[in-house]
Amino acid sequence: MNDPETPHGSSTRVVEAGRRPEWTQGIVNTPVWRASTILYDSVADLRAAGAANTHHRLFYGRRGTPTQWSLADALTELEPGAEGTFLYPSGVAAIAAALLAVLSPGDELLLVDNAYDPTRNLAEGLLRRMGITTRYFDPLIGAGIAELIGPATKAIFLESPGSLTFEVGDVPAICAVAKARGIVTLLDNTWATPLLFPAIAAGVDYAILACTKYVVGHSDVMLGSVTAAPGRFARLRDASFQLGQHVAPDDAWLASRGLRTMAVRLRQHGTSALRIARWLAERPEVGEVLHPALPGCPGHETFLRDFTGASGLFAFALRDGDEASRAAFIDGLKHFGIGYSWGGFESLALPIDPERYRTVAKRRYAGPLVRLQIGLEDADDLIADLEAGLARFRTARG
Repeated sequence: MNDPETPHGSSTRVVEAGRRPEWTQGIVNTPVWRASTILYDSVADLRAAGAANTHHRLFYGRRGTPTQWSLADALTELEPGAEGTFLYPSGVAAIAAALLAVLSPGDELLLVDNAYDPTRNLAEGLLRRMGITTRYFDPLIGAGIAELIGPATKAIFLESPGSLTFEVGDVPAICAVAKARGIVTLLDNTWATPLLFPAIAAGVDYAILACTKYVVGHSDVMLGSVTAAPGRFARLRDASFQLGQHVAPDDAWLASRGLRTMAVRLRQHGTSALRIARWLAERPEVGEVLHPALPGCPGHETFLRDFTGASGLFAFALRDGDEASRAAFIDGLKHFGIGYSWGGFESLALPIDPERYRTVAKRRYAGPLVRLQIGLEDADDLIADLEAGLARFRTARG
């Protein structure tokens, strides 16, 4: 279990975490251990291995090798007070495994209304077929979540900030209510990572990351993780073993390599994104900017209280635009790719339409929305590119 009193800063932890001497054996980076079959010296040794706790012990390739254990261990160390971490082949797989570990037929899930669309699809698809019902709640509900809890409520799923509209929920308040009622809390913490919002310390039971984003950082690996609070890991691990979840050692190794620079990358992402967000907020073509560090973003005061900084993802509205003028803005950008995901070194621009994915917290915006992932390019170059895009938008808008 991670010691919450360890007096190390976040940058030190991302460099040193998970590098146990028995795994590195004098090498800076844990080597890539590829394995399916593990050989034993005797039948007695084989029987003994199967009867023992196989966590961090070679047993069968699906249970992992030091390559996977090193990354999982490092992610645990980044969450003060956490018990353990399990890895998954994608962020969606991590969300699914965590929910399946804590929910059973007849249970109810309370799901924040700004959740990542695949999370909603999971709730409306697989969970519904299993006899698990879902009710949605406003991202800004805070302690008011108590009024929604019923006898069948067993879990509350949060995403803060939301990855499309960036509302910041009062996670500690919701977790306090949940703990008093014996309800499990899960948080998709991909936007902030534990470096900007230590979720376990805030009361969350399961902190989920799409490691594809900031942990990997180079847009070349699909990976997810779930980090558990004390007393919560065994249930997650057992369910994940039963589901056959496994991460390839090469992918885990690439994620471990990316992790070592995550702190410095996040600082650069955050600095450039906030500068660009403030620049956009002054533009007459922009109706509003949805960035948690800006006063106009819903939940801004909660962000100031709970977060140590901002990452590189935010959105803005093109004032009085339409689909054609939004496309004109995006299509001509030189330094922004058009594509899903975020958290890599490259900048991205994406048209988003969150009204398609809202049930109880619908809102009208000042125009069509564009989500920006601000990468590691020079901010001046990105601003010049966006300025040219706004000129195209004005022309197309008429």
